[in-house]
Order: sequence, then C-alpha cells, then structure tokens
Amino acid sequence: MNLDIEIGRSKRARRTFSLDEIALVPSRRTRDPREVSTGWKIDAYGFDTPFIAAPMDSVTSPATAIAMGKLGVLGVLNLEGLWTRYQDPQPLLDEIAALSQEDLPAATRRMQEIYAEPIQPALITERLREIREAGVIVAGALTPQRTQEHYRTVLEAGVDLFVIRGTTVSAEHVSEAQEPLDLKKFIYDLDVPVIVGGAAGYTPALHLMRTGAAGVLVGLGGGAAMRTEQVLGIHAAGASAISDVAAARRDYMDESGGRYVQVIADGGLGTSGSIVKALAMGADAVMLGTALARAEEAPGQGFHWGAEAHHMELPRGARTHLGAVAPLEELLNGPSHRVDGTSNLVGSLRHAMATTGYTDLKSFQRSEVVVRG
Repeated sequence: MNLDIEIGRSKRARRTFSLDEIALVPSRRTRDPREVSTGWKIDAYGFDTPFIAAPMDSVTSPATAIAMGKLGVLGVLNLEGLWTRYQDPQPLLDEIAALSQEDLPAATRRMQEIYAEPIQPALITERLREIREAGVIVAGALTPQRTQEHYRTVLEAGVDLFVIRGTTVSAEHVSEAQEPLDLKKFIYDLDVPVIVGGAAGYTPALHLMRTGAAGVLVGLGGGAAMRTEQVLGIHAAGASAISDVAAARRDYMDESGGRYVQVIADGGLGTSGSIVKALAMGADAVMLGTALARAEEAPGQGFHWGAEAHHMELPRGARTHLGAVAPLEELLNGPSHRVDGTSNLVGSLRHAMATTGYTDLKSFQRSEVVVRG
C-alpha cells in the first residue's frame, strides 16, 4: 500500500494515522483478565501499571504524586509549577479554577501573571523531600530551557527518575543566543535514569536514544489542553508516531548491542481505549494528563492545563474544564460506573489484553490492529 500522497505538484506527504483511526482485533485465544500482568519497569524501578502522571499542575501535586505512587502509578512533579513558586499554592489553584470560561484572553493573562513568580530552589528541595519521605518513587520534570539552571538542585534534593519534557525536544538544539543543553553529556554525567521528549518520528527518537536516555516520550504532550496545531501548525498523529518510535527502539537495540529504551506515549490519551491502543502500537508506558486530571483529588479541581496555557510570549494551550469523574483509586482500579472509558483504566487495559489473548505488556505490542473505515 502506497501511503505517499501527492498534495500538489511540489509537495508529497506520508499518510499517518491517529489512535482514533485504528482499532484492535480479537485473536483466536482469550485469557482471564485476572491472569493478566500490567506491570512495567524502567531501569531498576518497577510499577504495577504502565501509567505515568504528567508533570502538569492540574494533575500532579506532591500529595497526588504520593497517592498515585501507592497505587502503582509514577507521579512526576512539575518543578516549574506552582509548588516550586509558592509556599502555599492552594489560593492560586482556587483562583485558576474560578477564572472566566468566556473571556479566554483575560484568563490567559491572569495565568501568565501567576506563573511569572520566580522558581524557588528551596521549594524544589522541599517538595521532592515530601514525596521521598512518603516512601514512593520520586520523579521530577524540567523543560530543556530550565534544566541547566535547576538540575543540580534537583539532584541534590534526590530524585529516582528525572524527566526532561518539552513540546519537541531534539538531541541537537542549535542556538546562538545561549549555550544549548548537551543532552548526551548531561545524561552521561547524571546518576539517575532520564526520560526525555517529546519526539514525533523515527529519526529524532533514534537520536534521543543515542544520548543515553532511559525512556523517550512520543508525541507533543498536552492532549486536550494543547492547541499547538492551531498556533504552530505542528501535529503528530499518535498511532503512526508510536509505531515509528517503536521501530527506532528496535533498530537502536541492534545498533547498541541490546540496550532497550522505553517508549512512552504522551498526549491525546484521555480515555482507556486510547491508552490501550497506544500500548498495542508499541508503547511500553503512557504519560497521562487528561485521564488523571479527572480524579476528584486532582489539584486542578476539574480543570486541566499545561505550561503552554501560560507561556509568556506564545500561549498555545487552554485551561479546559473536564469535571471530576471519580476518586483516584476508583478512576484507576474501579469499579466503574461510567461507560465512556474515563474510569477503571487498569481494568480496561486488563480486559483488552485478555480479549486479544496476551498476558503481559510486551507481548501485547504484537496485537493485530486495523484501520477503521
């Protein structure tokens, strides 16, 4: 099948597919959902589920990172968020939740003002210590622009996993205005596993793997809260992007003599069905924003936003109202009282794996998929 399409006489493009355009096919063998393992491991750290809570203020606070860690989910704290800018961010969270839904420019302007408060290194240390003392795996995230400035504080505070997350992260960033982050040297010098991304294709992902990253984020992140395509004209179709990066993982294993890099889907995974399809396309784990922002305990109080919503120069995100669906434990493990794929996320994954005949996540990547009508 030729997927190379002529758009016009001077431009051709490859046809790509979103997760909405594909579906899994049941196999001849089914399993008992109770016998399915959803366990996932990155470096020396193991988890009961392949879910990572996105480093977004509407999703992950120190308290929710602890709660999620106890439920088998890796919570990643945004180290450029409200918890590292304010000693008590609750009044600001309350204010953001109360901002006008009708006057988006005014809401964006106020969020820009709130996030203009400088990051306090002492608060980075305090928040990470709080999570560590609860006995769960500690993970924090910085953007590439802030990593050089704050990573020593992060490492001295103590993290088990470090995440460098941006809309698009490249192994080779060229800048004449400031010294760029040398990812390969940076990761080599660290003593902790690093997850880095996003990457949206084979070649950039392969280059990120060569830096020594333990995991690569696939996609542009942000999901329901992002308007990157509307503002920048940039988009990555999820199913094709995950498949491309999974191919890079395979080729890098051959190139490196067997080193396995985790592929982590990030963005557009708001329901259990999209989570299932991302894993079936080749992801080892998924980073969840929207799906976990619906928890009753989520700091966004039913609203969801990312850093793009308050970017000082070019905001390309919006504070989105999702509403609260269920307590965190019910949202993850059920029982569910909803039919829209927004709760019992782990149970949905177990049933999908059992229905297609697989008992572990690695073999589940071999699932047959079809393109829908």
